[in-house]
Amino acid sequence: MFSVSGISVHFGGKDILDDISFVINAKDRIGLTGKNGAGKSTLLNIISGLTKPEQGQINIPEGKTVGYLPQQMKMDSQKTIYEETLTAFHEVNQLEKDIEKLHDYITHSTDFHSEEYLKKVTALHEKNDRFNYLDGNKKESNVEKVLKGLGFSENDFHRSVSEFSGGWKMRIELAKLLLVKPDLLLLDEPTNHLDIESILWVEDVLINYQGAVVMVSHDRMFLDRITLRTIEIMLGSIYDYELPYTKYLEARAERLETQMATFKNQQKFIDQQEKFITRFRAKSSKARQVQSKIKMLDKLDRVELDETDNSSIHFRFSPAPRSGHVVVDIADLSKSYDEKLILKKISLKILRGEKAAFVGKNGEGKTTLSKIIAGFEAFHGEMTIGHNVNLGYYAQVQENTLDENLTVLQTIDNEATDEWRNTSKIRGLLGSFLFRKNDIEKKVKVLSGGEKSRLALAKLLLKPYNLLVLDEPTNHLDMTSKEILKQALLDYDGTVIIVSHDRDFLHELTSKTYEFQNKQIKEHLGDINDFLLKHKAESFREFESTKTNTPKIIVEQDNSLSNKEKYLLKKEQEKELRKIQKAIEASEKAILHAENELKEISKIMEMPDFYADDQKVNEYTQKHSHLEKKLEKEMQHWDKLVKELEEKNLQNS
Repeated sequence: MFSVSGISVHFGGKDILDDISFVINAKDRIGLTGKNGAGKSTLLNIISGLTKPEQGQINIPEGKTVGYLPQQMKMDSQKTIYEETLTAFHEVNQLEKDIEKLHDYITHSTDFHSEEYLKKVTALHEKNDRFNYLDGNKKESNVEKVLKGLGFSENDFHRSVSEFSGGWKMRIELAKLLLVKPDLLLLDEPTNHLDIESILWVEDVLINYQGAVVMVSHDRMFLDRITLRTIEIMLGSIYDYELPYTKYLEARAERLETQMATFKNQQKFIDQQEKFITRFRAKSSKARQVQSKIKMLDKLDRVELDETDNSSIHFRFSPAPRSGHVVVDIADLSKSYDEKLILKKISLKILRGEKAAFVGKNGEGKTTLSKIIAGFEAFHGEMTIGHNVNLGYYAQVQENTLDENLTVLQTIDNEATDEWRNTSKIRGLLGSFLFRKNDIEKKVKVLSGGEKSRLALAKLLLKPYNLLVLDEPTNHLDMTSKEILKQALLDYDGTVIIVSHDRDFLHELTSKTYEFQNKQIKEHLGDINDFLLKHKAESFREFESTKTNTPKIIVEQDNSLSNKEKYLLKKEQEKELRKIQKAIEASEKAILHAENELKEISKIMEMPDFYADDQKVNEYTQKHSHLEKKLEKEMQHWDKLVKELEEKNLQNS
């Protein structure tokens, strides 16, 4: 059990985190939510030990480990991907050495009853258990499995890390974390640089992860599949819900609605009592009633409304100058990096006012084509940018377009045209993107991912562009900011090309979809829902996962059986399925019961005076440990039953 106790952080007179406390249980799946700049990344940095809070502390049980994947990082390794990933096993390598020494001692020892001998035997058992938990004997095979799961091919294994972009380097770091299996895994926007297949693979890994997971993500489906608890950070305080993200939103709305109704009713009641007091205060015949009501109001437990943060970005793109009818015209375009062919003789035509989406798996060339159109990449073939086209480009990785040594104000000032050569206008623009007075002198390098995204968007408003090329513009934006950006693009009268995996964002925004696959592109008319409908898919996850060509298991029928025998066989199969389903239901009830017991014990252990009684501490610590083991055993049993049910269903299909 990890605990966050009384953590406070203040910056520029603002409470980022104000005396917050909560407990992270052994198998918790927590989604950390809140607006950009609310303090989510700050909290993860503190829990990981990278930064220190002004007040409070993080309590990590002895022997427990914490792994952290930050939103932004730099990796300058000259190793190959395979070699760099193997560095994750420094604990395993040390365990191997320790086990060898202990084996040597025990083998040559003659005093089998000495205290030292018994200590060495115990240590050997403990280190062997840890070695086995970390799959020490499967280092190479596990590295291969994890790297492939995250989208690397075998050909990539022996390429230098330095050859890869920041997004792919993040995958290497994630691979290392998944291999070392920390007891607490902290993930800050882990899906930002993953394609759909990799997201699906990571989801399955995290669902079955043996430790606790705390993550920040703006991918609603990802949160809903993995998390069972949501902690919202708002204006320095936290609100803890034992619910996944979508259900948390519903519960939060209901709570605020109920709170507001209760507040209004109470205010109405208070108003009535105060009117009575004012009206009859001077009348001696009503003196007793007046005093009674005054005392009642003094003792009244007043309903207080939770403070909510309603701030959001607000902007509109400048009217687009008129361009030629054909904005982008590409014919027989090819692109290679050294020997690797990315795009092969593709053709497309985008007309004035169209809003087009580029979709497909990572590595299929979406970002590459975006950079080619924006003029940042060379190519073979023909491309014509239309008459009077003024192009604005939003890069997927902002480090490539923002100078980290400049301040927020300098970044905008350097790009401003004569129209914007006015400090108050620039400050007004930055204010509309939530950069307050104290924020504009910050260096770009200290900004969060969301702040960098907002700054990059602000730059696009400085010139009257009539073609916007946006590569994953929603990656670091919170839910509210995504909706505002979408509305601004809907109102924009220019031409737009968007690379995105976000179906909700693209829905009703684009009128044409280009599918990238196997070095080619295919045009689909209509918005993203029309495109997905053609593929009989409800989401990008389903669409892209159908392309993995997973082999189907076909159970052939035995035609030698009579109808009666077939009927009896079917009944027997149904009986087996019902038996497994009942066992699953019983196991789920047992898991729920154990989880509830753990919660109750955790609440007691969080009481301020709990640690004053040593006997009580010992008793509840043992209970907590026993329940954790019981819960883990039951979850393994449930997992086995579910797999058995899936196998039976496949056999009977």
